[in-house]
Amino acid sequence: MMHGTFASLAIIAGLAMAASASAQTAPPADPIVKENVTVKVAPHTYVIPDGNVGLVPNVGIIVGTRATLVIDPGLGRRNGEAVLREVAKVSKNTELYVASTHYHAEHTTGIAAFPTAKYVNATVQDEEQVRSGAALIKTFSGRSALTAELLKDATVRKADIAFDKSYTLDLGGVHVRFLVVGPTHTAGDTGFFVEEDSVLFSGDVVMNNSFLAATAVTSMRAWLTAFDTFAAMRPKTIVPSHGAVGDGSLIGVNQAMMQEVQELARDLKSQGRAADDTATAVQAALVAKHPQWPRANGLAAAARAAYAEAP
Repeated sequence: MMHGTFASLAIIAGLAMAASASAQTAPPADPIVKENVTVKVAPHTYVIPDGNVGLVPNVGIIVGTRATLVIDPGLGRRNGEAVLREVAKVSKNTELYVASTHYHAEHTTGIAAFPTAKYVNATVQDEEQVRSGAALIKTFSGRSALTAELLKDATVRKADIAFDKSYTLDLGGVHVRFLVVGPTHTAGDTGFFVEEDSVLFSGDVVMNNSFLAATAVTSMRAWLTAFDTFAAMRPKTIVPSHGAVGDGSLIGVNQAMMQEVQELARDLKSQGRAADDTATAVQAALVAKHPQWPRANGLAAAARAAYAEAP
């Protein structure tokens, strides 16, 4: 039943490329974590929103009676210091923990401002940091003079507390469940579920009005399993790595999109289409349905992952 759709994919691809070529984009905003915009999304959970600025994550702050956890402390020391000032406004705890949804620089290097905090990290993400973190910092530093300045003293920090697949942190009356769900966006993608608040920090695994940034390490099977794992938690609120905070329905929206990618890729493979041709066609089809959504370049990698896993 998909064959009729694919008959027009070449036209769709042409239209999508033409629209992209004609789009006018403003210069990117500076990757600075904003202060005085922190919002309380649940009794113990706060978010510093990214403001839809590239290289700025949604920063999480979870406050218990004994300790405070910061999730994704921003790009470099300066941003980490801004996060610390926001933490001080909502928590008087002196015991701090830091964690990251994945190893990319805007999610990790702000930890330079947290020398006495305990860094809790999955073993697989720790390995990604050691293997690729320094090179990624160098790559990010080349994006602009400001990113270079922000990352001038950034280093790769290994975990103080490492875990394999899951870990629960008791902050004092508030429990945060850490769970590795990769290989999705990265091999070590980690979700954080604030149990008492029913808040899920989903990283780049579940987004809001956005395509998902699949990469060369992506497994479509792992991504679809991650949706099931997150859905079983029944979160009321979902905080993605980037973009607007949403509710639990985001899981189903993202799941349906990735299942469509999987179905299209399988159908094209069954017709004898090559992997690269399939990736181009699937990306064009999904962009045509959601022309305003960002991260469209992840669709090709998602399609290749689905193609490789298809019978």
